Amino acid sequence: MTQPLWTIPDIIEATSGSCEDTSNQPVTGVSIDTRTLQPGDMFIAIVGDNHDGHAFVAQAFEKGASCALVSSDVQTGRTPPGPLIRVEDTLKAMEALGSKRRDQVNGDVIAVTGSVGKTGTKEMLRLCLSQQGKTHASEKSYNNHWGVPLTLARMPVDTEFGVFEIGMNHPGEITPLTQFVRPHVAIVTTVEAVHLGFFESVEQIAEAKAEIFKGLEPGGVAILNLDNPYFSLLRERAEQHGSYIISFGQDTKAESRILDISLEPEQTHVRANILGYDVAFTIGAPGVHFALNALAVLTAVQQVGGDIALATNAFQQISAQKGRGQRHVYELGQKKSVVVDESYNANPASMRAALKAFAQLPRDEFSRRIIVLGDMLELGEHSERLHLELLEVIQTAGIDLVFASGQYMAVLYDALPEVLKGAYAEKSSALEAEVLQAIRPGDAIMIKGSLGSAMGPVVAALQGHMTTLSNKDNMKK
Repeated sequence: MTQPLWTIPDIIEATSGSCEDTSNQPVTGVSIDTRTLQPGDMFIAIVGDNHDGHAFVAQAFEKGASCALVSSDVQTGRTPPGPLIRVEDTLKAMEALGSKRRDQVNGDVIAVTGSVGKTGTKEMLRLCLSQQGKTHASEKSYNNHWGVPLTLARMPVDTEFGVFEIGMNHPGEITPLTQFVRPHVAIVTTVEAVHLGFFESVEQIAEAKAEIFKGLEPGGVAILNLDNPYFSLLRERAEQHGSYIISFGQDTKAESRILDISLEPEQTHVRANILGYDVAFTIGAPGVHFALNALAVLTAVQQVGGDIALATNAFQQISAQKGRGQRHVYELGQKKSVVVDESYNANPASMRAALKAFAQLPRDEFSRRIIVLGDMLELGEHSERLHLELLEVIQTAGIDLVFASGQYMAVLYDALPEVLKGAYAEKSSALEAEVLQAIRPGDAIMIKGSLGSAMGPVVAALQGHMTTLSNKDNMKK
């Protein structure tokens, strides 16, 4: 019989809670969202900015929740719909639950942070390590003050490899999270001008990322990007916490380094040396940034006792995720068109990486490269300058037509040569008709912007339009 994730008495002990039902009822999962809750899950009623989870307790039990963790001052009526574990603060109780589970797990734990590439690196680690032992990893981008303790609370006791993503957009946010996770290995993918509106400089962002070392277990390993200008700062902070430093990058002095790289439209071929061990592998997504993150992943795998050669086999399974470079190809007559969905987020570093990868699309397959750009947000007083700096990257990438929306993209759009200008609108929704009218068979179109710039609906409209055109063409055949 599979060991339950928790029992009600376990939860009561870990959270200092109280419950009238103290039976040894198994709890098979932990949920904070009734939309994804599975039968047997414990429902934790988190009080958020927009919703109070206590309003969904009854619904949780209707969907098969085994119990619910609720605040002690919440009134539920005469007859509770199921076992209620009462605590003073449900978020703090979830943190206590996560800390308890971290104490119980003897496996190796890896934490990932960085300005870009966190989720992709975490997913690479999940794929590589799951072939070598029981692996538990963060879902989606669960990397904040509730996502990290929730992931810990969901971790089975017999986990051999734990992989956690840790994010921030203000100073001081990583410290408590890494102290919950207590990793044996910490990866910092890179430091870039992301969330710069909340910091005085990129150096301050580097200091915030360096907080991850505060939670490293004694003798822990810090894996750092030697190509990044803030490598020395990160190394110094890691050394202050007694960490062992390993560098990765394209720099020939890196301990894990790229020897050769070849980019194709749908994949990346890499030869690398990982701590003295030569490997060759193919990643199922295009981009130098994927190759660099793979170096950090293989280094981490080696540090937790994994097999590097076996880990490289997993890279072929890597594919760009929705909103993070996912590609949709459409057959339109004798030509193909592709829609590249980069709508989940954007910052100067990820924008450059996406444009460079987009530039790899062959001209003999796709006649025009079109980009639809929304604002990069949270850049503060540097916003206009950082948007304007994209002009050189766009021209280098061989872009044929640019559509743009948002107050900061207006600065870039105005600076474009007239031949590159497609259309500009203040809001992304006003761009949809312009983009749909301009595209034709053989075009490659990339859509990218910060989540708040609402580029996702543009992607959906474009996909629907392409599907309609493709279906009409198939009917003619």
